[in-house]
Amino acid sequence: MEAGLSFSAADLAQTRFAVSPMWEVVTSYRVAAHLPDSAPHGRWAAQVRPRLVRAGLDRGWLAALVPGAGYIADFLNPTPEGPFPTLASELDAIRRASPGDVRDDLDTLEGKGVDASRLRALREDPVAVLPKVADEIETYWELALAPYWARIQKVLEADVFHRARQVAEHGSARVLSELHETVRWDDGTLRLVRRHCALTRDQAGSGLLLVPSVFAWPRVLTRSVHPDPPQLAYPARGFGGVWEPRTTVATDAVAAVLGRSRTLLLTELDTPASTTQLAAHCGMSAAGVSQHLIALRNAGLVTAHRSGRSVLYARTAVADQLLHP
Repeated sequence: MEAGLSFSAADLAQTRFAVSPMWEVVTSYRVAAHLPDSAPHGRWAAQVRPRLVRAGLDRGWLAALVPGAGYIADFLNPTPEGPFPTLASELDAIRRASPGDVRDDLDTLEGKGVDASRLRALREDPVAVLPKVADEIETYWELALAPYWARIQKVLEADVFHRARQVAEHGSARVLSELHETVRWDDGTLRLVRRHCALTRDQAGSGLLLVPSVFAWPRVLTRSVHPDPPQLAYPARGFGGVWEPRTTVATDAVAAVLGRSRTLLLTELDTPASTTQLAAHCGMSAAGVSQHLIALRNAGLVTAHRSGRSVLYARTAVADQLLHP
């Protein structure tokens, strides 16, 4: 099956890129909940899925709104106002979603094997339930994405900057043709091959919003809700290397400034870890690790994210740059 999205000169002029935290929420939830062993995200899912089960997120609102395949509720992916929206701004948009639009989404989801009782509660009182959905998304974010966000964001932003440069050098048509093997540009029309839902101009507004995603692979996903511009989420360049262990090449230079112990902790945080885990891996006392982490956090080199009764620490982009110049 092939669907086509026609473009006028005005549509091309309004085509833009955005990095959307909510697209990463819905695509990553599908991986963690339904495809935990699939490459290339198996390593991430193995760390995250037990946290989601302990928090009950394997049977919550996201479980009802993001099934294992097919349609995802459109109201979960509001149109970003700018190229780099925050999760908070997208959650505000979800809380304000039109009850009519929410019910339209639920009509599409019914019969897809999801939790009918949650869909019914959301249908009966969207205004009361949407804040609960947003709260659950915040919990999911802290458990599954916040500890890794610096790494994910780096890939997404690099994709946007690369493709923006390609547009400037080669034009939009070439960039649109290179997004994914199932997407091609053909004489003023963007064609999606083997799509089970059509993406046509009469379903949406003008322009096009292109959203790179680490978790969308191996397919592209779409949102088409009038009068918003259609959205197309596609696999970002370099998504396959996000979870690969990184070889540190500047430890001696960093250690000369931060000290050996703090540098060792930063290198161990190639994946998020708790104080107890770091103490065991690095041969330090938990109290000593805690003191070092406080200093590193105050310096903007690590972030802390609660996971149940423990706290996970993660390197920031600044620390990554220090270790991998």
